[in-house]
Amino acid sequence: MMMVMMMMAVVMMMMMMMMMMMMMMMMMMMMMMMMMMMMMMMMMMMMMMVLMMMMMMMMMMMIMMMVIISHFR
Repeated sequence: MMMVMMMMAVVMMMMMMMMMMMMMMMMMMMMMMMMMMMMMMMMMMMMMMVLMMMMMMMMMMMIMMMVIISHFR
């Protein structure tokens, strides 16, 4: 009887350890995913900012050109 109990205890401990490991792995994966998402978002934001800057520059150039052309007229 005692032996069976001991075996059960060991099995339970093993199961618990496995569960803990699984949980840890899941948490790590989630964290990694979150980090990746954040990085992607940051990259997107940076790209958007650059695009906006480019657009602004283009607009400024256009306006300058217009002014110069109208001035010469």
